[in-house]
Amino acid sequence: MPIIVNLDVMLAKRKMRSRDLAAQIGIAEQNVSLLKSGKVKGVRFDTLEKICEILQCQPGDILEYRPDDKSG
Repeated sequence: MPIIVNLDVMLAKRKMRSRDLAAQIGIAEQNVSLLKSGKVKGVRFDTLEKICEILQCQPGDILEYRPDDKSG
C-alpha cells in the first residue's frame, strides 16, 4: 500500500507508549496498534486531529505517501 503510517516513529520521538496515546484519545489500544501497523483502511479526521494535538505534530509527520513501483 502506498500510504505508510509513521505513528510508531512519532510515539518514539515523543517517548510515549501506545497505551498512553489510546487513553488520551479515547480509543482502544488495539485500534492504535492496528493504525501503527497500517492495517486500517482509514482514519477519522477527528482521531487524526487528536493524535496530532497530543503528539504536537502535523498529519504529514504520521502519514506518508510512497507510490508503488509498478512501472510499465
